[in-house]
Amino acid sequence: MVKRLKDMPGVEARHLAHIECPTYDDTPSLAGKPLAQRRVAIISTAGLHKRGDRPFRLGDGSYRVIPAETPASDLVMSHISVNFDRTGFQQDLNVVFPIDRLRELVAEGSVGSMASVHYSFMGAFPPAAAEPHAQHLAGLLKADKVDAALLVPV
Repeated sequence: MVKRLKDMPGVEARHLAHIECPTYDDTPSLAGKPLAQRRVAIISTAGLHKRGDRPFRLGDGSYRVIPAETPASDLVMSHISVNFDRTGFQQDLNVVFPIDRLRELVAEGSVGSMASVHYSFMGAFPPAAAEPHAQHLAGLLKADKVDAALLVPV
């Protein structure tokens, strides 16, 4: 595994060195009710969507809707990066979208309930491209009474 720009091939190192990396102000976490009383949605950046849905494209900051009852066999990954390793996803969906683990936590009472809908972005996009979509998504989460999100960066 390559960990430093100086150890990477020149073209890749130059590309990565020039990617804009925005900084964000610290936001303190908010107090809230215990997890056992919360409604949780999964938000992944694995580029997942239901078979037949519009695939992700280069620079796409939008999200795809994944209803909670969607079978794993109906999900596909259209993540753009050629270097993206799909092996884990192919072996176990829960690596990039831990829906079965969330169901187990709800069943045992550790989590209050599961959202009716979950979401996936494709991680390879400029952060500004996602802003209007993230604002819209916040309203959808609120309408579903979601008060916690399991963020799965892939």
